[in-house]
This record gives sequence, C-alpha cells and structure tokens, in this order.
Amino acid sequence: MGKRERRQRAEEALARLRAVLGLALGAASGEHERAARYKRQLEFERSVQRLGLAKATRDRDIAERLGEAELAPVWSRIISERDDSYADWRSAGLPALRDLVATEAPGPAGQPWQHWLGQLGNDPGIRAPRLWRVGTAHVEHEPAEEGFPLAIPFLDRGHLRLNSARGDRGAVDSIVETLLMRVLSTFTPGLVRVHLWDVGHLTGPLPNLHPLTDAGLLTVHDPTQLDGLLATLTGHILKVHARTKDSGLTAVGDGAARRVEPWWVGVLFGNGERLADEQHRELNRIARTGPDAGVHLILVDMPMSASSPLETITFTDREQATSSMTGTGVVVRADPPLPPSAVSQAAAVIGQDMKVRRGRPRSFVDLLPPTHTQETSHVELRTVIGFDEGDPVDLVLGDATPHALVAGPSGSGKTNFLYAMLGGLAARYSPRELELYLLDFKEGVSFAGLTRGEKDPSWLPQARLVGVNVNTDREFGLALLRYLAQELARRAAAAKRQEVTKLAELRDADPDGHWPRIVAVIDEFQALFSGRDQITQQAAALLEDVARRGRSQGIHLVLASQDIAGIEAFWGKPAVYDQCTLRVAMPKAKRVLAQDNLAAVSLPRWHAVVNHDSGVPHGNEVAHVPDASTRGTFDELQKQLWREIPSSEPRLFDGAHQPALASSAEYAAPRGPLLGHIIDVEDRAATLRLEPVPGRNLAVLGTATDDALSVMATVALSLGRAYQGCEFVLLCPVEALRSPVEAVAKALRVCGHVAEVRFDGDIVVPPATCDTKRFVFFYAVDGATAILEQKDDDRVSGLDKLRALLKNGPAGNVHTFGWWRGVGRLKDTLGFGGGEDVGAWVALDVQGHELNQLAAGQAVDWSPRPHRAVFFDRSTHSRPEVLIPFDVTTALEEP
Repeated sequence: MGKRERRQRAEEALARLRAVLGLALGAASGEHERAARYKRQLEFERSVQRLGLAKATRDRDIAERLGEAELAPVWSRIISERDDSYADWRSAGLPALRDLVATEAPGPAGQPWQHWLGQLGNDPGIRAPRLWRVGTAHVEHEPAEEGFPLAIPFLDRGHLRLNSARGDRGAVDSIVETLLMRVLSTFTPGLVRVHLWDVGHLTGPLPNLHPLTDAGLLTVHDPTQLDGLLATLTGHILKVHARTKDSGLTAVGDGAARRVEPWWVGVLFGNGERLADEQHRELNRIARTGPDAGVHLILVDMPMSASSPLETITFTDREQATSSMTGTGVVVRADPPLPPSAVSQAAAVIGQDMKVRRGRPRSFVDLLPPTHTQETSHVELRTVIGFDEGDPVDLVLGDATPHALVAGPSGSGKTNFLYAMLGGLAARYSPRELELYLLDFKEGVSFAGLTRGEKDPSWLPQARLVGVNVNTDREFGLALLRYLAQELARRAAAAKRQEVTKLAELRDADPDGHWPRIVAVIDEFQALFSGRDQITQQAAALLEDVARRGRSQGIHLVLASQDIAGIEAFWGKPAVYDQCTLRVAMPKAKRVLAQDNLAAVSLPRWHAVVNHDSGVPHGNEVAHVPDASTRGTFDELQKQLWREIPSSEPRLFDGAHQPALASSAEYAAPRGPLLGHIIDVEDRAATLRLEPVPGRNLAVLGTATDDALSVMATVALSLGRAYQGCEFVLLCPVEALRSPVEAVAKALRVCGHVAEVRFDGDIVVPPATCDTKRFVFFYAVDGATAILEQKDDDRVSGLDKLRALLKNGPAGNVHTFGWWRGVGRLKDTLGFGGGEDVGAWVALDVQGHELNQLAAGQAVDWSPRPHRAVFFDRSTHSRPEVLIPFDVTTALEEP
C-alpha cells in the first residue's frame, strides 16, 4: 500500500471518530440539559411542598417562576393531584373522620354544648373517652363548611399546649373553658379535680368556673406559688405510682372494676417566657409521668419540651390556628365560646351536687358495691373504707401494700374499722377470690358473729377460720402462722413449677387452680409475744417470714393493736414493720405512723388516718369510717352473702369453751383413743397410737380432777367406739370418784363392751395378757399405794404386778391408762428402769420443768392454765402439743 493510500485511510478513520465523538457530545449535552431541567422541576416541587400549596399560591417567587415553560407542567400536575386527592378525601376521608370523632368522643366529650351543659355526669366507668373536641378544622383554601371536628387525646393519654397570638387569649380561654366543662360534665362530680394557676391574674382566670371552688373541685393557686402547685402535682403522682408500682398495673385505672383515683387537671397560664430551670425540669417530669397517674396538663403560653405525650395548638392570628394533630395546611378554629351564664350555672350545679353528696351522712351501705362479689383479686384487694368530705377513701392490699398495721387505743373505733374493712372486702370478692382468717386475742367475741350462732345460722362465706377468746391460747396464733407458712410454701412450689414469681402470674398460668388471696387479721397481735418463751421466738420468726415472702403469693397480714410500742420481739427486726406499708391510725394512736407524722393526735372519733406509704406524712388520707358493727349493718350484709353464695362453714375456735366430745368429727368414727382437742387451725383431736409394742400406755398427770376425769373418759369412750367386744377394767381407789367412773362404765356397757369396775379394797391388777383387747383404766394410781404395796401369797406385790402390766401388757393386747397426781408419784410407781413403759403422757397442772425428764430430754415450755393440757408421745412427737380436754357430758349420756 502506498503512502498516499495510508494517509487517506487515516484521515477517514479520524473523520469517523470525530463524527462519533460529536454525536456522543451532543447526546451528553442534551442529557445534561434534561437532567438540569428535571432538577429544577424537583427543586420547584420541593419548594411548593415546603411552603404548602396554599402559601405557594400566594408566594411571589413561585408566581414569577410559573412563567417558565418547564415549570408550568409541574404546577399543573400538583394542582391536579391535589384536586384528585382532595376529592377522595371529601368523598371518603372526611365522613370517616367525622364518624371517628363521633364514636371516640361520645356525650359531652364531643357533642354540642346544648346537649349536655348543666347536666351531671354519670361516670361510665374507668375508661375515659379517647378523644375530646377542642374546635373545628378545614383544609386551607377550602370552604369552612367542609371541615371536620378537631379532637385530641387527653385523659389517661396526654396533655394539651395552647399558644395564643400576640397576647390575644380569647380563643385560647374559650378552648380551655369548654374542654374543662366537657370533662367535668362527663363524670360523676368528684372524679375530676382542677388546679388553676395564672402568672398574670391575681383573682384567677376562667371566672365562670369559680362556683366549683366551694365544692373542692377547683383549686386556684396564687400566682407566686407555682412551686407549691408543682410540688402538689408531684406528690400526688408519687402517691399513685407507689400504690401501683408492684401491682402489675401501668395506670390507675388498669385492671380495676371502677375508677380508683380522681383525675387531676392542672391548668397553667404563662406569659410566653420559659420557666426557671428547676421549675421547667419539674414541669417536664410531671408531663412525662402524669398520664399514668391520672394527672394531665393544659399549658397556655408556656414553653415546654416535647418529650411527653403533648398536643399543641398554635394561633397564628386572633381566630386561626394550626395543630400538631393536623399539621400545616389545615386551619384550626376554636368553637364559639360557651354562654358565660350557662357555664356559671352548670358549674354551680356540679358543685352543689358534690356538696350534697359530701355533706350527707355516710353509712355502712355506702362502703359496698352495687352488686356483690363481682370483682377479681387477680392483682390486689381494694375496698372503700371511709370518706373524706364525701370522697371515697380506699384501702388496698396487694403487691405494693402487702400488709397492714392498725393501731388505736380502747374505744377509738379499731374494731369498727376492721368490720368496715371486712364488710367491704366480702361484698366485693367471692370465696374463690378471698379467704379470711380472723383471730382476736382480746377477751371477747369480736369475730364470733361471723360464724353460725344459736339465733343467727348465717356465717361469712369468705371466712375460713375464726378464733375468739384466745388471749391465753397463744399456741393458736402460732398454729395460724404455721398454717400460713405452709400455704406460702405450697404456693411458692406451684409458682416454681409454672416458672412464675407472683400470684397474678400463677393464676394466669394455672387458671383452674384455687388461688384466692388470703387475709389474716390478728387483733391484739402483740399478745403472741407477751412471754419470753419458745412461742414468742417461733411466732416472731414465722411472722417475719410470712410478712417478707407473703406479698408475692397473695397472703396478707392485718395486724391490729391498741398500742404497738412495747413489742420487744421485734426490736432489731424491722422486717415486719417494713413490709407493713399500709398503716392505719385511729384517734390518739401511737407509733403506727412515721415519727414525724402526728396526724392521729387530733383525729376526731369515727375517723382514721389511712396511709399506704409506710406512715410518712404525704401519704395521709383522713377517712370518716361509718358505723359497721351495730345491728343492721355488717350482720345484714352477712345474711345476704350467706343466702347468695354457697360456701362451707368456717371453723370457730373459742378459747372460753371446752369443745364437746360428742360434736367432734373424729369421735363419730375414731381410729384409736382420743385424748383432747388440739389447738390448731384444723379442727382435730389428738389420738394415741395403740400397737402391740412396748410403751403403748398412757399417763395422765396432775391434780386437776375434772380435766383428768375428762381425759380418762375421752380415752375410754373413744376406744369403745373404735373397737368391738373389748374388756374394760376400771380401777379407782378413791370413793369420791365412784360416780364419774361408774358413768364411764355404764356408757361402755351400752356400747356392748364388758366393763368391770373395782373400788378401794377390791382393786386387783389384771394379768398382762388377754385373748381379746383389754383396756385398764387406773384412776388416782398414787392413791392406791397402800393397796399396791400389799403382797400375795407368792410374795408378789400389786405394785410389781402393775409394773409387769405396764411392761408386758401392750404385747399381750392389754393397754393401761393411768392417772397420777404428780410426776414424782409416776416415777415412784414405775421404779428404776420403768420410764420406757409409759410412752405417752398428758400433763395438766404440772410445771414444764417437771416434765423435761419425760420428754426425751428436751425442755418443755409449759405453764399450766385451766382446762388445758400438754400431750407428748415419744414415738410420734418432736415437741409437745397443747390440748383442750373435751366436755364429755353429752357423750356419757348418749354413747
């Protein structure tokens, strides 16, 4: 190829490259121009969006740019899309919004004032309306008649902030006044309390609402005392949260059958300036924590952070505003103000109703719910205990306030308070939700009426145990604490199996189980610790354990006393007091409240200080407690509940009466010889094991003749019922005892047994073996010493025969039951090495230190008292147990 040809080809290739590059550069230039145009269109659209379509229409810069050909299509599209969207909004969205407000803002919350202003609320329950109307709204540049009602979340949900325009507060005042009247008119007077503060009004703002002040529904705070108002609101929030923090509730209304606290609405009028730093921080804390405690704020011209549930309405001029609910582009207007005279009159009606209800005499019936036993104890127990100027004061037992201390001197109304509490609880909770264990250490029968009586066959269905006249039977209080500890262990084991920790969780995990809350009321509980003995030690340990662990398993203690100042058992052991966060002080009560809390000193009669915060002053609630103990009050409620609710009869333990043997359930079909009634939660008798092994004999010890005869008769009569065709030998060297011994023999013969009776010189110790069962009853053995020392022809004395009988008799079907009038006399009879031949004993008026050698070497903590005995069986007992000898009169008459 020649040089010219190569040059030509190169030039052609270069021309083609230039052509291709020209095309590429032209395409790039065009694409760049299109991208730049698209960018200008996007920026224009963003500018319109930032301004809002309504403002963009009036904006001079936007108007000038509309002359650009490339931006006109964008404007047309925006207008078209707006028209299409608004058409959809008018056809579907607007009616749906109106329906929503009508549904969620019922009654006074959303209706025109002509429908409700001047009428009293009826308290629909614990749930407040979700929305509250504050005005109207419509999309900017659209007819106002095509607008919609504007409603905000308020009670139980959040707060409202209003910003006025250029100091013109007319529309703002109208919104505040109307919203408050809507709230006050929705609920029963008293369920809403308003606190009003205005930095610039010495006489108080919203004058039309001032008729509420006399009724205590509106409190106007001094402009210079904002700190006091904030402290008041904070204290109320702390008190409410303290009651709910451990109960599983997140707000005061959750899980309850009715509203448990009034709502508090704090209305604060500012001047647009930020509060001082500490006040600003406190206000923000109230805003954050208030809704869960029923505390809500309406703030006017008061800057605040937005870290709380807060809706804001900001007026741009005298009539128009924007709202955080609707955003920019929507015009908000306040509803026309309510007629001042109508507002004042309506406020007067609400206030007057409150004063009438507050002023009318309160009775026991006012403590009760309208329907019986409909509430659940899932989370807590709650009842109205009294009234503070007509407002109900609640008493709560739950995880947050697990146990109660009640104190008051004699005649202060302590017993009446306990009846008011028991009546309120029983009327609210069924036996599946609540069980009561009631113990009174006073000499009296305060709680005896809660069981079946001779004149009144009714009993309180929730009562499972009632103990009265137990002032000398501290063992019964100890038995109750042991039972509670056992029930606590049972519930804790069930909770562990279900992998839960609290009673509410256990009831959720095991809905078919029987897990009621238990309330144990111990009146004059300090009697448990009146001695320096084992009972005091054991009772203190058990009470501390139940108080500490019972809160999580639904076991609650109510400990009442005339004066709790001298309980030495708890010195240095604050666990019980620390767990008793509910404190109740009757007039002149001492030391039940905190040391600096003297509210009970000047308390009038029939009143009580109820404090759920461990007695600190800010937790005080003073309640007038109606009469709950006279005829026609608690007793009538008990009869109603007894007729309405099927329930088993509660067990009554009356320390002033000996139980009848004939009435004992175990006497109907005894499994062996009965000895006496055990002082225990369960209604049961002590039984002696009879087996063909050494030592199965019984010694009754003491000089209390009637009680000794009762124990001996109880053993004989129960043996007569337990076995058939037996031989009874009754030996008695004391002629004065002939009549009661003969009565026992007669009763045994009626039952079909052989009963041989020998007195004085006829006493002969029977052989130590028998083909059938033989029971030897030897009365006043030590009184037969002269007879027993006599020897027969084989130089064997009756004492030798008795010792052989005791030693060998049980293996030969012969068991001996002897009565010795002293421990020393028993030892003389048994002789050296014979202590093992009597394996069980019942001691009457014998001091404990004398019994130590008979109780396997352990110390017997026992002080004799009438109609009480202590029983020890070496083969079954780790410690002696206290018995009450039976009254055998009826059993002897009708064996």
